[in-house]
Amino acid sequence: MKNNSPLYLDDLLKTGNEQMQKLHAIVREALVEEELIVDKLLHPPEDIMTQGQRISDQVARFGGSWRFIIIFGAVLLVWILFNLVVAPQMVFDPYPFILLNLVLSTIAAMQAPIIMMSQNRKEEKDRKRAENDYLVNLKAEIEVRNLHRKMNLLMEEQMGKMMEVQATQLQLLTDLHAAMKQ
Repeated sequence: MKNNSPLYLDDLLKTGNEQMQKLHAIVREALVEEELIVDKLLHPPEDIMTQGQRISDQVARFGGSWRFIIIFGAVLLVWILFNLVVAPQMVFDPYPFILLNLVLSTIAAMQAPIIMMSQNRKEEKDRKRAENDYLVNLKAEIEVRNLHRKMNLLMEEQMGKMMEVQATQLQLLTDLHAAMKQ
């Protein structure tokens, strides 16, 4: 049987407090580490882009906007009206608008690969983001498992300490009962 002195009980309580402080420190460290991961994900390092990549992004952004559609529609309308209404000597693209078709085909042929370059780069960013999400989810799952293990270990230790305290209390009560009978 353990020592029944009040110092022993104080030591048991002190041990319990130390274990709680250790647990709090572990949880604090895990939270700080998680904040660092979240901070990295919220503020990813800037991509180093070449001039061509920046231009392709700007072309894709402009080519996929209502502003482009409105401006391009206005240019087409002016082109067609100019070639239909103006005096025949000033017309540079008569009715079947062959030059207009050539210009439209050239624009489409140049714009499509530029937009595809931009989309491929964005797809790569999305893939990296999905990979980061997977890693964060995996880390969270591992942390939850670790916390469960720590909590189970802490509960087992606390139960052991509580059993020791209970045994000490029972011994004290038995000694007290025996002393009262005398």
